[in-house]
Amino acid sequence: MINIFLIIFGISIVIVIFFTYDTSCGIEHMSILNEIQIYEKSLDPEFCELVLEKIDSFNYSCNPTMEILDCG
Repeated sequence: MINIFLIIFGISIVIVIFFTYDTSCGIEHMSILNEIQIYEKSLDPEFCELVLEKIDSFNYSCNPTMEILDCG
């Protein structure tokens, strides 16, 4: 009985770790594209800086890389 509990507990820990550390580049890419569209409508320089930070983070961890915005 205890062995079954330990197996279930171990599997649940692995699943939780998998889902918390799984950062899908595709989902992050779509999110950044959405934020770029929001920025293009607002042209808010502070929002642009936030988007740039996300693009830098994305480019560091994912391929292909995204073009950097000009917040001018």
